[in-house]
Amino acid sequence: MANDIRHPLGFSTEPSQGVMNQAKFLTGNLFRHITVMSLTSSVGLMAIFAVDFVDMIFISMLGKAELAAAVGYAGAILFFTTSFNIGVAIAAGALVARALGAGDKELARQQAANALTVGVIFCSVFAVAVWFSLDELVSLMGAREQTHELAVHYLAIIVPTLPLLLLGMAGGAILRAHGDAKRAMMSTIAGGLVNAILDPILIFGLDLELTGAALASAASRVAIAFFALAPLIRHHGGLSLPRAKKLLIDLPPISAIAFPAILTQLATPVGQAWVTRSMAEYGEEAVAGMAVVARMSPLAFATIFALSGAIGPIVGQNYGAAKYDRVRSVLRESLLFTAIVVGTAALALYFLRGPIVHLFDASGLALTLIYLFCGPLALAFFFNGALFVSNAFFNNLGRPFYSTWMNWGRHTLGTIPFVWIGGALFGAPGVLIGQAAGGVVFGIASLLLVRHVIRNVEIRHEEASGPGLFQRQARQVVLFFSRR
Repeated sequence: MANDIRHPLGFSTEPSQGVMNQAKFLTGNLFRHITVMSLTSSVGLMAIFAVDFVDMIFISMLGKAELAAAVGYAGAILFFTTSFNIGVAIAAGALVARALGAGDKELARQQAANALTVGVIFCSVFAVAVWFSLDELVSLMGAREQTHELAVHYLAIIVPTLPLLLLGMAGGAILRAHGDAKRAMMSTIAGGLVNAILDPILIFGLDLELTGAALASAASRVAIAFFALAPLIRHHGGLSLPRAKKLLIDLPPISAIAFPAILTQLATPVGQAWVTRSMAEYGEEAVAGMAVVARMSPLAFATIFALSGAIGPIVGQNYGAAKYDRVRSVLRESLLFTAIVVGTAALALYFLRGPIVHLFDASGLALTLIYLFCGPLALAFFFNGALFVSNAFFNNLGRPFYSTWMNWGRHTLGTIPFVWIGGALFGAPGVLIGQAAGGVVFGIASLLLVRHVIRNVEIRHEEASGPGLFQRQARQVVLFFSRR
């Protein structure tokens, strides 16, 4: 009879055939898994990003620079609010993937339900706090006068829907943990379609302008939540009814991943806020150009933005099953995938830079920033991708605070001095150059750290379930001299 080797988390690492059917990433070609998960996830993300991009086009067509600038300022704050949801989604996906990898489907249902419940409760409190602080937050971004008022008005409509977005994002993460990337994709596509249909009707048809764009975004969040939760109930056994006792039991593991993940995600809008404020020194034309770049970046690199959430379940299931050779292979294949995607996207941006500038009728600093992004800076996005990949590993290998440290480092030490120096040397273009340079430094650092984490996690498991002390010491001596 096979030995029932125990995982460091307490799971059995000898999956049954039924488990194998549930945990689909324990076998098969890893590059294919990464490609399928990332592309399907990115299609859904691209639907959302494309609608944001179309919002910018519609707003630009109104011919009012203050409206475009207001959307730019609001975007940085929306990124901040969404970071809370991303943290909860990461926790939900990681816990469900581990439970499925270890063969405990009931635990997966329980932790999915509890993660959603805890998320909605805390997200509601967070949304209220943000709503009452909008005036101060927009002022911190550097917005003034009419632009300030427009940004606050836009955000006041969207922020109350934050708990609905959490249900949609966390529900999608749970679907991906089950390997159901297609239905997770369809939920975001549904939201994107709702937004795309309502945008022209509300912005132009009813002449609501910025208010119409905000209402369309709010409606899309309702659609995302519905189409993410419905498949969980219909196709994946539903969700366990949250009970106070089990909720309290699951709160520590949920918080252990969600809290550092939220801190990790909050670093990005903090860094982006600094960039926005730095760009504001060069006028509304520069801010408008940066807003176009900010909308264009996730659209062009949607697959890379989706990569962290896409590979998380692959890492989590193989970690849950203690298949460390496959965990190491996921890192290698993910970086190869990142290089291919970034190279292809950068080439497309280079050839489309003229039509993009014409589409937004950009000139002056706005034109310069768009051309800069569609040139060499697009290639530097590989290092952002490396950081996304590393964060997925940290979150799913039980080291979530590592992703917190790396992300905060990237968006403070890797942003503030680089942006300041870049701006001092090259003006508005230097702000974007400095931001990219900091990403290169921390992208490389994150890869060095994640290799160290994988090695340490594997050693810990071997010490917990492997041969006796003498054999382990002998193996460590061999490994030491082999590295020499």
